[in-house]
Amino acid sequence: MCALFQPQMRRLLTLMRGDPDLPDEALGVLNPAAARAPDGTLYLFPRVVAAGNYSRIGIARVIFDDHGDPIAVERMGYALEPTESYERNVRTAGCEDPRITYVPAIGRYLMTYTAYGPLGPRIALAVSSDLLRWERVGPLMFVFDPRQRVDFNLYDNKDALIFPEPVRDPQGRMALALIHRPAHVQGGMPVIPQGIAEPRASIWMSYCPLERVQADFAELLIWRDHHFLAGPQAAWEEVKIGGGAPPVRTPYGWMLIYHGVAGQIIEHADHQPFVRYSAGIMLLDHGDPRRVIYRSSTPILEPEIEEERSGVVPNVVFPTAVDPRADGTFDVYYGMADAAIGVARLELRRIDAA
Repeated sequence: MCALFQPQMRRLLTLMRGDPDLPDEALGVLNPAAARAPDGTLYLFPRVVAAGNYSRIGIARVIFDDHGDPIAVERMGYALEPTESYERNVRTAGCEDPRITYVPAIGRYLMTYTAYGPLGPRIALAVSSDLLRWERVGPLMFVFDPRQRVDFNLYDNKDALIFPEPVRDPQGRMALALIHRPAHVQGGMPVIPQGIAEPRASIWMSYCPLERVQADFAELLIWRDHHFLAGPQAAWEEVKIGGGAPPVRTPYGWMLIYHGVAGQIIEHADHQPFVRYSAGIMLLDHGDPRRVIYRSSTPILEPEIEEERSGVVPNVVFPTAVDPRADGTFDVYYGMADAAIGVARLELRRIDAA
């Protein structure tokens, strides 16, 4: 027997838009992280973009109706602003596209985000115990693996997210696992890891031994044992793919919502006018998440309504957060055309086939 799945998405509403009276939000609010606080409150952490592509990470409390559906947000200031050297460059500065995971094994919320620094986009990390106060740990470092013959620290890198539970690394140790999206083409020249044929930006996994992190949080900066997880396949993801929301444990495996890009990329442009971002789903094996056990062949969400088709970057849906519901469905928070934030409800149905 093999398992087939029928993911179904239903849009709920546009939850948050840039406030035209706030200069910090001149270019919109988008691509939020989300997490439940210890008291159960759901907070969003949108990327808040001012003129010049200057990005901060905000905090907003989600307001629900009597049926438990999200209906509005209350802005509560900022979690991070680009004050560090690795978050600033000669043109602008940015703390961008956060993802947040609570990891019970270390008792902390971990925020991965894109630091738009002097060498371009890199992954950075911050930690919190309550979601309201954040402490930077720093930019991530990737241990050189001579078998792959590349230095991942020299790649542009985005779309990082951390599993909420430790898993076994390739050495058999309990470890935290990181999904990230290094760019194999730098300055127009492909620099591809040894043994990898795929030149397009793809999804990778790296690991950090749990025992080291429990002894010293600074170990969260050091990741090793890099593994190619998945590359582009279908036409709707022909340019590149990348991680979306942090993985969620389901009865079927780790559910990873990811994004795929079609169209044309203009090098060194902050805003891409000729692309189309859609969302798909992968299920990864509980015991070894390097093993993909299901992957949607068609998008579960693609730009169709006006706010997804028209904005700062047209034709974009970009999922970055999942909030599991008591009935087994999932609320997916996503960026709309790099300008607003939408919510859709996901139901994952299993269909057994011979």
